[in-house]
Amino acid sequence: MNILHLATLRTTVNNQIKRGLLLLMMLCVLGVVSIQAQDGALTIIRNNAATAVKNQARTGTCWCFSTTSLIESECLRKGLPAIDLSEMFTVRNIYKEKAQNYIRRQGATRFDEGGLGHDVIHAIAAYGAMPESAYSGLIGQATTHDHSQMVPALKNYLDSLLKLSPVPENWLSGFTTIMDSYIGPPPATFEYNGHNYTPLSFAKEVLKFNPDDYAFFTSFTHHPFYQSFIIEVPDNVSNGAYYNIPLTELVNITKTAVQKGYTVMWDADVSNNGWLTSKGYAFSPAADSIPMAKDIDPDIPEKAYTQTYRQSLYEQLITQDDHLMHITGMKKTAKGKYFFVVKNSWSQKAGPFGGYINVSEPYFAINTVTIIVPKAALDKDIKHKMLAVK
Repeated sequence: MNILHLATLRTTVNNQIKRGLLLLMMLCVLGVVSIQAQDGALTIIRNNAATAVKNQARTGTCWCFSTTSLIESECLRKGLPAIDLSEMFTVRNIYKEKAQNYIRRQGATRFDEGGLGHDVIHAIAAYGAMPESAYSGLIGQATTHDHSQMVPALKNYLDSLLKLSPVPENWLSGFTTIMDSYIGPPPATFEYNGHNYTPLSFAKEVLKFNPDDYAFFTSFTHHPFYQSFIIEVPDNVSNGAYYNIPLTELVNITKTAVQKGYTVMWDADVSNNGWLTSKGYAFSPAADSIPMAKDIDPDIPEKAYTQTYRQSLYEQLITQDDHLMHITGMKKTAKGKYFFVVKNSWSQKAGPFGGYINVSEPYFAINTVTIIVPKAALDKDIKHKMLAVK
């Protein structure tokens, strides 16, 4: 079938169920997705406050952009003025911690651009924060972030240190000098709205930041439910622990938080079949009836999207922690299927919705690795379970 034939077919098919399904089958052959043909237009049911979409550009720092966006939204929810926080101040502090970890483990760990959401919560608690206006991480004529040369240079420096015995005691100053040459040094103090701050005083007095305000969740069966474990993904270099809950609870916690007016940091796989940036949607193939990938059985019904199936994808390394984003709202179709409104960090030009993407509930369920939720959004039952573990 060619594209002209498909276009002719689409003009003659009405919205009746049988003929709609026929159209969907034809679209699947060509790998084209039409949410209108599938379920009707999406209706916004919750649209929570969020800051502008940013661009992580040529960096692997989505973990910082997504979690920073969560914190910015929390400021808005609390009635604070909109704040544009510096991602690169946090990134450079985590790079330093990664470097120290790399040297102490004699290179037997990762040193790269990746990370997880808990790294941001930790970094702000330990080092503070600052506005983008005080430190952008851009120097010279640069207008977008690019760590493609800096990170290899930093790693080469660390590897050269490991060839020495003993390692120089002041090696971190050399590491910092390299970072400064690429992204510039941050100020020790800065002015914001007519007041002077240090990063720590800014986090405390302006952001009202408290690391204990956030809860970390995942859902896998190789560890007991209602206990925390260090999630085994490559970017968890800092060994962050996440509270393990059944899949249905993970989904419900996210939906409930958004419906209450909170936003959620989302760590997920975006390389599996169904993630369609150019269309502005993410579907889970079998449950959402879109084109199949060869590694997913097209005959699996929606009910097969269970904890067991999710676990199998994780164990087969199909579901991995590719990318971290920020869930800010919810939509649903005329047939009652829910979609999460997800703020990405690939610029406002990524996709047709200004840098946002609509993610179906089945896609979320199968491809989520971790989430971060403001504790205030949680129901009492889950709070009590978490307290019992401590």
